[in-house]
Amino acid sequence: MEGYNQSFPALRGTQAGADFYIAMCPMRLIPKIFVFDDEEVPPDLRAQRTLNRNRIPEIARYLVDNRDNYIVSALTASVDTSVRFDPYGNGQGTKSMGTLRIPMDARLLINDGQHRRAAVEEAMKDCPELRDDHVPVLFFVDKGLERSQQMFADLNKHAIRPSDSLSTLYDQRDPSSELARYVAMTVEGFKGMTEMEKSSISNRSTKLFTLSGIKHACRALLRKGRRDNISQDEKTLATEFWSAVVSNVPDWGQAKQRKVASSDLRQNYVHAHGVALSAIGTAGADLLAAYPEGWQPKLKKLRTIDWSRSNEALWEGRAMVLGKISKARNNVRLTANLIKTHIGLSLNAEEEELEKSLEGSRE
Repeated sequence: MEGYNQSFPALRGTQAGADFYIAMCPMRLIPKIFVFDDEEVPPDLRAQRTLNRNRIPEIARYLVDNRDNYIVSALTASVDTSVRFDPYGNGQGTKSMGTLRIPMDARLLINDGQHRRAAVEEAMKDCPELRDDHVPVLFFVDKGLERSQQMFADLNKHAIRPSDSLSTLYDQRDPSSELARYVAMTVEGFKGMTEMEKSSISNRSTKLFTLSGIKHACRALLRKGRRDNISQDEKTLATEFWSAVVSNVPDWGQAKQRKVASSDLRQNYVHAHGVALSAIGTAGADLLAAYPEGWQPKLKKLRTIDWSRSNEALWEGRAMVLGKISKARNNVRLTANLIKTHIGLSLNAEEEELEKSLEGSRE
């Protein structure tokens, strides 16, 4: 190889009989040396998906907000020409360590990580000190567009996004996830009855709630956005509220004591589903606002709600659609409306309009 090269300290490995290389690339170089296909090129002539620019600000904000505690996984890139690897020595342990030399006129195409690459570029505008941090990069020698497209497919076909409950369980940055874990482990009725990993509950499970369901219900209760801070007083209030709710939905206690099967409750009652939990949280927010000092007695009226799914006149179009439970936004709001009126709260104008729409759909 003659001419000018870009050089990277790298490790050499082998996959499927072909060499590949891993190097640490300074963030300041990422936008300059890595490209992704022109978005106007037809999909069958590209080697990756079109960049979704809506994802970039969130990733960039994560890098900036967590300057001292972030992680960026490796980019995977193809080099469209031959490269040279100069090992540091001839010993068993040194042949795989060396300098990777890539021609300056080579085209480096990102097969996986184009959104991370764009976010790094965006984040450095607000946080220039990121320039000297590093991102691991896997380099493969490109064997043509067909190979690059197959690499993209192989890298993404087995990628499975973790469930919302599992993300909630492990996310130490999100205040609402922290609140959900706290509530699930503090409220007696939720302890041991919460599915911590999955966002849906199997028919045979003894669990009654999901961690993600508790998170969304707590957000509704405290009227919090995804990243809003939550004070200790708010955590305490949420715990007190849900403890009071549990004491006024006797079936939940029966399930915990194994006097009734959780699967039977899911099959026969609305209150055993996430739509009811979110709706109670939504109605609870208005209850706390209207009666900040005397809200507990109002929750006793939850005991007299007919939660039975067989009461189609009450729940069809509200918590159910064609006999199936629905946790769509409007269904949560309509279920919350019913809870509000039952515990003695008035509906606002928007909620009244939603009720009229429901009545119209039933005629």
